[in-house]
Amino acid sequence: MKTRKEIEEKYKWDLTKLCADEQDFYARLEKIKDYLPKFKEFEGKLNNKDSIWEYLCLDRKFTMEVEPLVLYSQLKGCEVLSDSKTAEMGEQISYILNEFSVETSFASSELHKLPDSMLDEIIADKKFKDYDRTFYQIKRGKKHILSKAEEKLLSGMDFLSGFSNNMDMLSDVDLQFGSIKDSNGKSYELNQSSYSTLVRSDDRKLRKLALTKLNKTFGKFINTFASNYISEVKANCYFAKIRKYKSSLESALFEEEIDKKVYDMLMQEVNKNLDVLFDYFEIKRKILGINKMFVYDCMADIGKMTTKTYTYEEAMEIIKKALAPLGEEYVDLLTRAQKERWIDVMPNKDKASGAFQTGIYGFAPYVLTNFEGNLDSIFTLAHELGHAMHTYFSNKNQPMEKASYPIFSAEIASITNEMLLINYLLSNAESKDEKIALYNKLFDEVKGSIFRQTMFSEFEEKVHAMQEKGEPLTKDKLCQLYYFLNKKYFGTVALVEELKYEWARIPHFFSGFYVYKYATGMICAISFANRILSKEEGALKDYFKFLSSGDSKPPIETLSLSGCNLNDKKTFEQCFDYLKNMLKNWQEIV
Repeated sequence: MKTRKEIEEKYKWDLTKLCADEQDFYARLEKIKDYLPKFKEFEGKLNNKDSIWEYLCLDRKFTMEVEPLVLYSQLKGCEVLSDSKTAEMGEQISYILNEFSVETSFASSELHKLPDSMLDEIIADKKFKDYDRTFYQIKRGKKHILSKAEEKLLSGMDFLSGFSNNMDMLSDVDLQFGSIKDSNGKSYELNQSSYSTLVRSDDRKLRKLALTKLNKTFGKFINTFASNYISEVKANCYFAKIRKYKSSLESALFEEEIDKKVYDMLMQEVNKNLDVLFDYFEIKRKILGINKMFVYDCMADIGKMTTKTYTYEEAMEIIKKALAPLGEEYVDLLTRAQKERWIDVMPNKDKASGAFQTGIYGFAPYVLTNFEGNLDSIFTLAHELGHAMHTYFSNKNQPMEKASYPIFSAEIASITNEMLLINYLLSNAESKDEKIALYNKLFDEVKGSIFRQTMFSEFEEKVHAMQEKGEPLTKDKLCQLYYFLNKKYFGTVALVEELKYEWARIPHFFSGFYVYKYATGMICAISFANRILSKEEGALKDYFKFLSSGDSKPPIETLSLSGCNLNDKKTFEQCFDYLKNMLKNWQEIV
């Protein structure tokens, strides 16, 4: 694998708009420290509108200055995880921000002690219109805020984020997976980036070895991974309890204004429609020509398109054509993302694995991916660009205080891009084999985003419930539970023993109750994409209304106003009806 220096500049993101270099970073970091005494002057004074306004203005100015430095250190750290200089940058700004968090924790306590009448007055005041959601959330969350001393104590516990960092460093840097050989004796390097390609190989031995060896490597360190994750779960449960939530799940749903009815309906409807997944596996088994389907067969690519490779430039052109139904402005922004280097494209030694998008107010969004030149890489790129465009339009149309869309909404725009891409490719398929490959890709995404993420969420919910009931958590219980859930979701597909370790390599488990949003995200994405492609009147306007809303309203309300109601069971039923129809179309050409 190439080192960072060997990657061409055009394939690296340009972070200079955030910060010129390391010297600039430390010079600006020193100036940040001057804000602390200014904040401290407000302690005990946040009891009238004038002082509150002055505090908010100071906080906004501080945020605009510190966020570029935070993001710069984070993104530089992703380029080469083992680089001690960038790690030190991250540690230093983290230390300073932790100090700020502790010393300004009084603000949350004081604002949450304001009487409801005063909060209502602030919310209604046009001067505070950019902050009406902020004060609505303060009023809503008052019962979960502790005393000033307790909040100060809790604000200094940023070290608990170390559980996630431990997982990242162990899985992405320290673990070595070696190499594996296919049926012809050809050797392949196995790592987190190459795994997704190898497990899709048409060589059954290779994909079996990729899955078993990767998970077996995690199994060798399962005591460490289990201890680390159990500590994360305990922390989640502890904080939920002391903040007077009934459970960690309730805490997570409350923060994003999600009714548990939506969560429960998702679980119910997905479990009710597991036959969609089982039918997909059966179609695939027949195409593969095997008597028994094993778990390592489920991700095998089938069809002619899997032999193709693409350059990054070719991938971007395909994405632009696929997303053309979203309009000229959207496509022009994709060109800007490429030309202005919003994207860090290629894998390099010790680069963060996987893909993500991130952004802050006043700057272009940034995307990290590890482009491998296959169809999956194109989908990943389109997915992350969906996030980037969501960030762009929210920042463009909302004030800073309302621009950051909630995590619940985060996966919708990205998966809508994937749905538009798959429909474009199916419409332009030139052969039966190509269509087979694309239907396989679609249902692989459905498996991953709807069914697999719901399974992950069941795992999270059950693990946290065990902790909250006082049932001791152990590595064996985690492995047994995960294996049991795989049996339910894979039906008659045969599993392998090593699969029980797979939970240890899922980074999203360190963002509690995040994963179910991939499932609701895809359900909403199917709704948006179908309306746009059918040229339904108002569909495109509704979609841009969603993209531009940020956090101006609760996410379920934003979606309902954009024509996608997750409180209505029909939304779920229509999604699974669509998938069943697509399965029928696929069966007709097999």
